[in-house]
This record gives sequence, C-alpha cells and structure tokens, in this order.
Amino acid sequence: MSTPDEHASLIERSWLAFTGLTLLELWAAHACAFFAHEYAHSFTAWILGWKANPLGLNYARPTLTVFLLQLGIDQNVDEIPIFAKGFGVQAGMICLAGALIGNALISYSASRWGNRIARVRDSRGWTMFFYWACVASIGNFIDYVPIRTFTDGTDLYQDMFAVERGFNWSPWTLLFVFGIPTAFALGYFFLRIEPETLRWLFPHSAARRVVMAVLTAFVLFDFYGAAGWADGGPIAHQMSVTSVCVIAPIAAFISAGFKRKPTRSEVTVAT
Repeated sequence: MSTPDEHASLIERSWLAFTGLTLLELWAAHACAFFAHEYAHSFTAWILGWKANPLGLNYARPTLTVFLLQLGIDQNVDEIPIFAKGFGVQAGMICLAGALIGNALISYSASRWGNRIARVRDSRGWTMFFYWACVASIGNFIDYVPIRTFTDGTDLYQDMFAVERGFNWSPWTLLFVFGIPTAFALGYFFLRIEPETLRWLFPHSAARRVVMAVLTAFVLFDFYGAAGWADGGPIAHQMSVTSVCVIAPIAAFISAGFKRKPTRSEVTVAT
C-alpha cells in the first residue's frame, strides 16, 4: 500500500511551505489585480487626452501598509474637471475602465489562461498563484458591484457614482448591466474553478483544500466585500456588513464542507 507522501507535492507535504507560499502569492495576486485596475483607469484617461503620463499613478508615501495592501495608491485622475467641461461620458469610461478593462479583460483573463498553462506544465506553485489572481479579480468585481453600486451620490471620486452620472444611469441600471456578469463569475468560480483547482493542487490533502476554501471565502467577502464599510454611504456600508458578517461565514462553511470529501487519489492511496 502506498502512502500519501509518495505522491504529494511539497505544499502538500509541508505546512510551512504551504503557508509561506499562500501568503506570498495572496499578496502578489492582490498587487497584480490592483495595479491592473489602477493602470486601466490611468491609460484610459491618457488615451482620451485627460492625462499626460499613463504611468503616473499617485504612489503614496511608502509605508508597510502601502507595501502590503497598496492602500493610498490611486489612478491620479481627477474626474471633476472632466465633468465640469461637459465630458461626463468620458469620465464614466475612465472610472469604468478599472474593473472592466483592468480586472475583467486583463487580470481575470490572464488568471484563467495562466492556470491552464501552469497545469499543463504540472506547476503547483504557479497554478496556486493564478488561482489567487482569479480570486483577486473577482474580488474587484464585487467590491464595486454590488458593494459600492448604491453610493450616497455626493463624491465623484467614487467610481460607480461617476459611472452612473457619466452615463446617466441609475444604480439599478448599473446593477443589472454589471451585476449579472458578476453573479455569473462568482457562480462559475464556486461551482467550477475552485473545486477543480483545489482538487488538482491538493489531491491528497483534504485539510489544505478546506483551508484554501475558507481563506478564499474570507478574501472575497471580508477583504474585498468590506470596501463599502467606511466608503460610499449608508447603503454601501450595509452591503459590506452583510458581506463580512453573513455571506463570508456562510460561503466558508458550505465551501469547506464540500472540500472535505475525499478525492479519487485519496481513496486510491488509502486502498
């Protein structure tokens, strides 16, 4: 009878390797999705003639928080003068570009393509990185739609409010147009991407699959879902409270329950 260690990868054999790589790749994946988002804003503003240097983000004063979470870094585009000159649609395009171009077209698509290539090459490390890049991309979807779709309507630096004003849309229209693809992306992720990827990454370790599933739920609905906690008005705040306190634990519980089931590899090894 064979043992699991004979078949397991390093991140299945060593909790230290698993923990270290997970934390490193979570940070890197978030940073990649974040900068794809901000540069999409910036390059769109540059293409439309509202910015001289597309690489000129507001990089903020370097601190540990900025390094770890990129808090304080932004696109360095002022939409208020664009609206004032009567180019509201262009301002809306700039604000929409972050999630639509930066995350949907670039970081999400790259994460799916990278995942396939990494699995063909049998690379557990890169597969896990692209998994987290997918999580970060979808997290950027939900922290705008639905979390910050219903803002207080007072701050043009709120991307979704600027989109609504620029295109003359109501929050309900925005929720319909982008909420449906966001819901589809979430559903496809939890029903297909997460289970398939975790089974492939950890065929011999139900414990690691459970840890990844729980961490994924909290990254999506606690970290990204908290975007409206103090930003966007009372409805956005309530959305974040619901995401953090209700959806995250429910998603973690359900997802972890399914990941506890043994894979074929575990059954084979046991026999």
